[in-house]
Amino acid sequence: MSETTAHATRPESATSIRLPATILGVGLGGFVDGIVLHQVLQWHHMLSSTGSDRIGVREYPVDTVPGLQMNTLWDGLFHVVTWVAVLTGLALLYSRVTHSRGRLWRSPMLWGWALIGWGLFNLVEGVVDHHLLGIHHVRGGPNQLWWDLGFLALGVVLIAVGWTIQRRARAVDLCAPERR
Repeated sequence: MSETTAHATRPESATSIRLPATILGVGLGGFVDGIVLHQVLQWHHMLSSTGSDRIGVREYPVDTVPGLQMNTLWDGLFHVVTWVAVLTGLALLYSRVTHSRGRLWRSPMLWGWALIGWGLFNLVEGVVDHHLLGIHHVRGGPNQLWWDLGFLALGVVLIAVGWTIQRRARAVDLCAPERR
């Protein structure tokens, strides 16, 4: 079945991997942020800059047991949201792929859109949490603005790389059986 035939029988929105791959990328990017920056490096937690934020949230210092408990709770809620994003992206991909599942996972188009989603995560989370709300920063201290700007720059780079990858990739015909 050709790509045009597949699109003639199913609308573009039903067969496109853009949205599911982008949602998957948002979730995976959130996992990288939460696991690496929150847990492994412990540079920040969801509420680690409260008390000096821009919206008046009560301070939850990470060097006290009650503060760390509240930050851990909010880090966990953040992980729930990223987990739901990953599951949503996977569910949407699964619902759109009738054949070619192996080909889909090897597709540069899928991973290009996932990188775009990760970059979008960095931009939205960075602008909202680091700059607008100020509830946490990538790494607090005298150079926190540069860390926050670097996080945004990484988001832009991820989007640019993902866009380049997916633009150069061949479309995956999600309705065609995989050739062996």
